[in-house]
Amino acid sequence: MERRNARPAREIVVPGELLDDSGMDAGSNAYVRDGKVYAGVLGVRNVYHDTVGVIPLGGRYMPSTGETVIGVIEDIGPSNWLVDINAPYPAPLHVNEVPWKVEFGDTSKYLNVGNVVLLKILMVDESRKIQVTMKDSGLRRIEGGQLIEMPHSKVSRVIGKSGSMIQMLKNLTDCRIFVGQNGRIWIDGDEHADVAVEAIRMIENEAQSSNLTERVERFIKGRLQKGDDIEGY
Repeated sequence: MERRNARPAREIVVPGELLDDSGMDAGSNAYVRDGKVYAGVLGVRNVYHDTVGVIPLGGRYMPSTGETVIGVIEDIGPSNWLVDINAPYPAPLHVNEVPWKVEFGDTSKYLNVGNVVLLKILMVDESRKIQVTMKDSGLRRIEGGQLIEMPHSKVSRVIGKSGSMIQMLKNLTDCRIFVGQNGRIWIDGDEHADVAVEAIRMIENEAQSSNLTERVERFIKGRLQKGDDIEGY
């Protein structure tokens, strides 16, 4: 029997558009009203098992609880910092959510405007108020390296299936690379960081292409071989 609410799993939807009225759960960028699920942002309708949500089309990053992001300190208060996480509004980072014991008024001794930090989204409430934390494994202030940005909707292509793309990038370029869910990527390497950046820009520009991992691998190996030829000239 055909499902009562049969419709394409992936289609462009606008904010407020009905996504499902058959009892599915609301996923990312969706909300429930009167038992029905509606789109919260412009994007592609996305169904996964019994959950329906929206994959945003461009626009600013809308955080979800548990995601790891790269933020930039943009303001300092006596007991918190305001962090630009590429969302429509900054996220407050309270002194209770950092790995140091910070006395009232001493915030600038630990993080200053312009510092780059790895954060986790601790909570996003119904009014879209964000709480972030640095108190988790691997979260820290980032120093050195390069910070680049891309549309957050293309981050999954940089990571690849089961992490295949990002692992290949790290192995071939011998770089440390961290990909934030908010579309910011940090790259640090002695020799091949520029090649890693070029490869990531290739992924960004060709995100919809097939066999992308194999083509990016060939591109990186070609660039590295060219570099070796120049050094040995």
